[in-house]
Amino acid sequence: MLSSQKISLAKVAARAFITPLTVRTFASSAVARTVSLDLHKNSFETYNCDAPSLEVKLPKEELVRMYQSMVVMRRMEMASDGLYKAKLIRGFCHLCTGQEAVAVGMETALTAEDKIITAYRCHGFTYMRGGSITSILAELLGRKAGISGGKGGSMHMFTPNFYGGNGIVGAQVPLGAGVAFAQKYLDKKAATFSLYGDGASNQGQVFEAYNMAKLWDLPAVFVCENNRYGMGTAANRSSANTSYFKRGDYIPGLKVNGMDVLAVHQAVAYAKEWTVSGKGPLLLEMETYRYGGHSMSDPGTTYRTREEIQHMRSNNDPITGLKQRLLESNIVTEDELKAIDKAARVEVDKAVEEAKASPEPEISEFWTQIYKKGTEVPYVRGREPEEFHRY
Repeated sequence: MLSSQKISLAKVAARAFITPLTVRTFASSAVARTVSLDLHKNSFETYNCDAPSLEVKLPKEELVRMYQSMVVMRRMEMASDGLYKAKLIRGFCHLCTGQEAVAVGMETALTAEDKIITAYRCHGFTYMRGGSITSILAELLGRKAGISGGKGGSMHMFTPNFYGGNGIVGAQVPLGAGVAFAQKYLDKKAATFSLYGDGASNQGQVFEAYNMAKLWDLPAVFVCENNRYGMGTAANRSSANTSYFKRGDYIPGLKVNGMDVLAVHQAVAYAKEWTVSGKGPLLLEMETYRYGGHSMSDPGTTYRTREEIQHMRSNNDPITGLKQRLLESNIVTEDELKAIDKAARVEVDKAVEEAKASPEPEISEFWTQIYKKGTEVPYVRGREPEEFHRY
């Protein structure tokens, strides 16, 4: 048995990981007009669980915010594309263009108490969890105004509400299970959503996380963003079983139309209720699609046709899909949507200039947040045995 002192220390450590910060909220007033919309009958496919309701009820203001958020996210990724091509963003850059419905639909169904952990295609999730456009772009540019503690870098650490940017394939999944363990340990009525791609789905650590989550009935939701290609490899060439929502075996699963923001919202609300009610973990498969390559260095057209990409843009685009719903339900007018689009362009353009104007961090920042205060070493060894740096 653990001593009372050790238990107390363990709880302090757990709280450090799940203390909520202020994030973008979608709470609506009681007087907001609620709109009822029907999802397509094929929005969900189930495995050992019931399907969520096909009737979605949301305030009209929230539906408009969903559209606005996806438009801003699309603009932000387009700006990132341009900055990379201008050689202002260097190294790796993974965009989520086409996958906006996943991040937006998830956030509208969650609260600040719920946690999200994902991999490197994380810009949209960062924005939805409360990160400013300027801070996200500055991070990609390696500038001081970047979101990772204001130091600039590679977008690998954010707030306790969002653990993102994990660069080792699948590594975020067991970490997410650990965050869910902390939530259960501290009796928090909240869930942790661990996202990974179809390319990471065959990692051993993913299945190890499944096992521990089920053994302890953790409030963990495992979310496979199936965008059909793991880097440049089609899912059916890398996975013997492409029904990712069934691969939890002893964990129930739900396949979701990840190109419909309303279907994502409904599925995530269902998943949260499932886990916090004590039923244990749940596995979601978001069937989505990325318009660009795996990263900016991948043209994305050597392993799929341009016709395929155009077909997805024309028939399954999440922004266009919600736009049609809003217009058909007389929630907004064409002019109002045009105003939202224009405002998003102005907002992102302004953020680009702010990010570019932010200075690069000082070299001394390499020393910060590495050692406990008072234990710093007097120097850091350089690339060569004789090379040392003192700041």
